[in-house]
Amino acid sequence: MKKLTFKRGIHPSDEKYFSKDIPIRLIPATGDMVYPLSQHIGAPATPIVSVGDEVLAGQKIAEATGFVSVPIYSAVSGKIKAIAPHQTTTGENATCIIIQNDGQNRWINDTYRPDYPDRSDSDYAEKLMSSERVKHMTAADIRAAVREAGLVGLGGAGFPAAVKLTPPDDGKIEYFIVNAAECEPYLTSDDRLMLERGDELLYGCEILLRLFPNAKCLIGIEANKQDAIRSLSEKAEKHQNIFVKPLKAKYPQGGERMLIYALTKRKLNSTLLPSNVGCVVINVATVITAFRAVTLGQPLTHRIMTVTGDAVASPCNLEVPIGISYDRVLEAAGGLSPDADPEKLITGGPMMGTALFRLDLPVTKTSASILAMRRDPVAIDDPTPCIHCGRCLSACPERLVPQTLSAAAENDEFDRFEALGGMECIECGSCAYVCPAKRHLVQSMRYGKRQTGAIIRARKAAEAAKAKEEPEKGGKEA
Repeated sequence: MKKLTFKRGIHPSDEKYFSKDIPIRLIPATGDMVYPLSQHIGAPATPIVSVGDEVLAGQKIAEATGFVSVPIYSAVSGKIKAIAPHQTTTGENATCIIIQNDGQNRWINDTYRPDYPDRSDSDYAEKLMSSERVKHMTAADIRAAVREAGLVGLGGAGFPAAVKLTPPDDGKIEYFIVNAAECEPYLTSDDRLMLERGDELLYGCEILLRLFPNAKCLIGIEANKQDAIRSLSEKAEKHQNIFVKPLKAKYPQGGERMLIYALTKRKLNSTLLPSNVGCVVINVATVITAFRAVTLGQPLTHRIMTVTGDAVASPCNLEVPIGISYDRVLEAAGGLSPDADPEKLITGGPMMGTALFRLDLPVTKTSASILAMRRDPVAIDDPTPCIHCGRCLSACPERLVPQTLSAAAENDEFDRFEALGGMECIECGSCAYVCPAKRHLVQSMRYGKRQTGAIIRARKAAEAAKAKEEPEKGGKEA
């Protein structure tokens, strides 16, 4: 079968051998749990508990604020210890609900437990799907279940899933795309989910396809996951309108714009949403969690993380309670190798992840991994002046000229940065990866986008104020 792809990009070593063959293991919640009220794009959640309250695992502790927001649920039983600022992986202090874990693992409802139902029953997903409750659910019911579960995009962006599943016109969606590329090196959690919970994924696709009457489902999987491709291709034969599409293993194949182009040849830019080109894109873990939200009413309390890297004693894939600290996740994975003193700790992939400056920080809904590396490959060489080789241009999937944009940003020439298309940068890091001068191109581009974005917003606000003022003046003169 032909492998689909996009133009340009890079081919870093995938390094998935560390953990790709290790089955997912559920770990217990230990220590105090910390829940930032903002774990998603949009308005932060609002606490509905007070200090001193007793809570159960699976209990809602914060309510969504507005349409672009989601609720938060506790993964443990215990007592509300504080609602106070706490440091997060961004380095900033955020308001958090802190729960003193009683260690008793008491659930408000057994069907909310992450290990329910028993997955040793090979037909459990089909049984859940065939229940009368699920059969008669409307599109509004499905979206409400996803929203109430507190589900966000689990691929990293953290956009509220119910909002993503509510485009302006359901009938204009032609492709429901499942992002199974997992193109970041080292990460293997989606690969394991496809192998171990493939039926939940496919039935989840069936459920979500009900929202889009004219759509078919395309599951895009990179070719370095042959076992997942074979397994899902076989299972998909009994599902209508669901098709597995092998993708060329290339970074950033999992980028939304790149994936849509590879599967449909439709082009997207920063001014458009996927729905503008007839697409909705959802990550593998998000679909599976949506399946459980719809069939069981199960809220999002746990997520799958990969713990990997050459400094980890036993690389693995773990089902982790949200709110636990990174150091306790690493401890549950077996810790660091005895002879390892890692130079770099990252949450997320090495290309677009966030460096961890300490490990006593809370795991959130968007935490994808702990990557521990003995050596920091970025810090090995100091940057030198640009040699104008053009490699960054050849690698950029958005066809930008990173060296020129970087120079504009570094010189605070933000009008030029905008004119050269800098706002189209997806910050994938392909340019920095291939740069022989080891220029910090991504950091410059990110700075340029942030400053230019602020200027654009101020300009639009001024234009809106002027447009409002002119009719008022006209009315007074009349």
